[in-house]
Amino acid sequence: MNGRQRLELPWCEPWPLVQALAAALGTDGLVFLDGDGSSLGRRSVLGVNPQEVICCRGLPGSPGSEDPFLALERMAAQGGPWLGWLGYEAGAWVEPGTHWQASDMASLWAARHDPLLHFDHQQRRCWLEGEEPARLEAMRRLLLELPSATADTIPLEPIGLETWHWHTPAEQFARQVSQLQRRIATGDLFQANLTACCETRLERPPDLLGLHGRLRRHCPAPFGGLAVAGDEALISASPERFLQLSADGSIETRPIKGTRPRSADPQADADSAAALVCDPKDRAENVMIVDLMRNDLGRVCVAGSIDVPQLLGLESYAQVHHLTSVVTGQLQPGRQLVDLLRACWPGGSITGAPKVRACRRLNQLEPVARGPYCGSLFHLGADGSFDSSILIRTLMVKGQRLRLHAGCGIVADSDPQGEAVEMGWKIRPLLEALA
Repeated sequence: MNGRQRLELPWCEPWPLVQALAAALGTDGLVFLDGDGSSLGRRSVLGVNPQEVICCRGLPGSPGSEDPFLALERMAAQGGPWLGWLGYEAGAWVEPGTHWQASDMASLWAARHDPLLHFDHQQRRCWLEGEEPARLEAMRRLLLELPSATADTIPLEPIGLETWHWHTPAEQFARQVSQLQRRIATGDLFQANLTACCETRLERPPDLLGLHGRLRRHCPAPFGGLAVAGDEALISASPERFLQLSADGSIETRPIKGTRPRSADPQADADSAAALVCDPKDRAENVMIVDLMRNDLGRVCVAGSIDVPQLLGLESYAQVHHLTSVVTGQLQPGRQLVDLLRACWPGGSITGAPKVRACRRLNQLEPVARGPYCGSLFHLGADGSFDSSILIRTLMVKGQRLRLHAGCGIVADSDPQGEAVEMGWKIRPLLEALA
């Protein structure tokens, strides 16, 4: 934190402060990494009114396109903090080919804010951190003058379930599962994470704060967040960490494979969790992705440093149970953040195995580019540390268009109709929150 200063503030809940600052300064460039107060979501970070923005678009060879990983390399060399997202199709710059679709959203968008607001939910501490004393003082004064806000903003108009158009209806999704299984039977693949997409178009620009307020209340998650970039925005309730890199080079990734819905009935809820933990298909799928992530990390980690401190751990959230594993390692001396990202992008849990082959087969089936979905919302710290989510359970906004995706891991013994049902109940909590 060379040259950076910290200014402690009286504790206040982050979300009301987000709303008050947005009312005072606007939402463009606002990024809120919205922890849920759990051990994984202990911290929240808020940046408003950025001093610098970097944006990359397009695929290799397209007019005006730029390699997002080179941009990230410059950002890391310049020093943080940076908050932003990296899109799924950034993988085209790692593994060039025809198996990538062009998204109409940024492949990389990142903003540098000075100062940033940090919140520690467990210690009930908040502070400003930045380089410029004048900006720190100006933000402190503004915070003291802001009117207090206590209630979530709620969208004025609910978004009805019937207004969503599915690019891949359930029956088509089941047929695609069968197609992938035929690939698996011939040895072409071992596993693939197939996704489906629905979208709706509003009559007027959306209330982004209202949408995020609804989502965070209905589907709290440790790696949630809101990022606003002009007419594009992400509103996320992700439970999954992609990569965490500490300043000392230690790495953690937390792939999720295996999901069951929660129940209000305690016995039914316990039965659902037990069924997940004991299901051989979900366990095999999770282990397969753990092996993939160990292999990816092995490209850039110190030999012998890769460990799996948690295998097939049950984690329960407001709407679902998950099986989560934890893989750790130590970055090789001389390696940088961008080396780590290139080695692991896109994430194994949202692609499949072998990864590049899975990306090719998925591109043949999925009618819409994923865009930021299955990419990452990230925080590059001033000390070189890095943390990022996998952007699942995420609403993508482009102008007046809203888009949601959901995905399922497909293996040899998947049931096509069952996978279509699973895809539906993964996305339904988000649709119901917005309705």
